[in-house]
This record gives sequence, structure tokens and C-alpha cells, in this order.
Amino acid sequence: MTFPIVEVPSDASTQLEQLGTKAKFWYWSGDGRSMLFKEGRPGTGENWSEKVCCEIARQLGLPHAEYELALWRDRKGVATPSLVSEGNRLIHGNELLARVFDQYETAIRFRASQHTLRRVAAVLRSPAIEVPTDWNRPHEIENAAGVFVGYLLLDALVGNQDRHHENWGLIYSTKSGLALAPTFDHASSLGRNETDENRIERLSTSDKGRSMEHYVARARSGLYETHTSRKAMATLDAFVEGAKLDANAGHYWLGQVAALQPHVFREILDQVPDDWISPAARSFAFAMLEINRHRLVAKRKLFP
Repeated sequence: MTFPIVEVPSDASTQLEQLGTKAKFWYWSGDGRSMLFKEGRPGTGENWSEKVCCEIARQLGLPHAEYELALWRDRKGVATPSLVSEGNRLIHGNELLARVFDQYETAIRFRASQHTLRRVAAVLRSPAIEVPTDWNRPHEIENAAGVFVGYLLLDALVGNQDRHHENWGLIYSTKSGLALAPTFDHASSLGRNETDENRIERLSTSDKGRSMEHYVARARSGLYETHTSRKAMATLDAFVEGAKLDANAGHYWLGQVAALQPHVFREILDQVPDDWISPAARSFAFAMLEINRHRLVAKRKLFP
């Protein structure tokens, strides 16, 4: 059994954004939903990594954007429903932080050292910001900041290196106010940009400097420890430090990942059609998930 492929009508594009060789546009689905089609860059695994991360987020119980593998004019991509309904809007993290912190630079997307974990946590602890709408909040999670700790755990698990300040945000509703948006945009994960040659070498090498363990430890978040830091935090460190700010949330999310058995990762990856992912990419992603799961579970002693 494989994931279904959404067939996007060839005439669906009404607002085409051409980004290099990539297509990205909004369209209306047959059931009346506003959908975004995003084409993965050729030669990468951006499409399958987005879908796999979506399914892992589901297993963890995280509020997340839904993604389906999709085809438009024989071009492979993903389709995702809009996170906002009519009359509401998405406020990206950079816009939000600029409202709170003076001289915050919104235009810098990458290497934005003002995008610190403590700033994000401080803002999301505001009682004015609710947890994601329609999400069944566990009693261990007290606020939006606790949910965001779960997003950091997902990043550490899948090796997501793209949690910059436009890849999280709030949804403003005229009826209910502000709520944290579900986690979205995880295509920069699971080694999706590696060549099969590199994947095979890392999976089999005895060179510690080229090992899978060394590879996963290099993953960097889009968050910084302080505004003067020269490097972004490692994804695992970002989760640990975020969890220290909310130990109940840290304990809860670590319990969620500890409950995932290896066969769950295998079953998700096996549902990606063979013409969307290579055998080496499938094995590489599975190895990443297993190693990162063990690295995360080892941190449970910090949050008894």
C-alpha cells in the first residue's frame, strides 16, 4: 500500500509563482478547499520528505499541516490545504517578533541570530496566544510555548534544518483571536538533498567522521541561543533547551517519541511510491530517524 497521489487539474493554476524551475500556486480543490501546490526541486527528495514528516507529526500527536503527494502536468510536488480560513490570516514569526522586540530584522531569513529560542518562548507564553485551533490539548501542555517544544522535538527527530522565523507563526481569527499555527514546511529534513552515493557511503562506512551518527549531529535549527551567537543551535540542543524552559512539555513530548516503535518509521517510509524515493534514500531516512529517536530518548533523564 502506498500513499495516494493527488491529481491537480492542469488548468488549476490561477496565481502561478515561478520560483526558478519550481512551480507554486493556489487552487481550489473539488471539495471547495483552498489548496497550495508546491513542486519539489528536481533531484531532491523534498516531496517525499514533506509527506513523511507530516505522517510522523501525526504519530507524535502534533498539530500539523496536512500534505499529500501530488502531480500537476506530470510535475511532482505536494498539495496542502490553506492553514487559514476566509477572514483570518497567518502572522509569521518574524512579523510577530518585530512587534515585540525593537529593531528586529524581519527581512533576514537565514542566519537571523535575533531569532533566539528564549525570545520565541517568551512570546508564546503569552496568555493571549492559544494552542492550535481544534487540537485536543493534553493536560501536560499548558500553552502555545509547550506545543512549540513539540515542534522542536519533531525537528530533532527528522533533522529539519529550516525552522527559520518564517516557518512558524500564529493564526489570527477575527472571532477567536490569536493561536499558534500547526507546524508546517518540513521539506528540509531526512537528508533529502543527499546523493545516493553519499547515502550508501555513510550507511556502510567505518570512518566515524563520515558515519550516520556524525551526520545527524550536524543538523542545525533556525534558532539561536543568543542574538550574538555565530551559529544556529543544533536541532537536538534546541529541543533540550526549549524543554528546560517547560519541563512538563519536554517530558510529555519525549514520552511521545519514546512510544514510537521502529516499525512505525519503516511503515511510513514504505508507503512512499518507489518512483518518488530511491532505496538508498529510504534506508538513509530510516537510519536518521532511528538514531535521532535514540538520541532524544536518552534525554529523558533530564525531564523525569
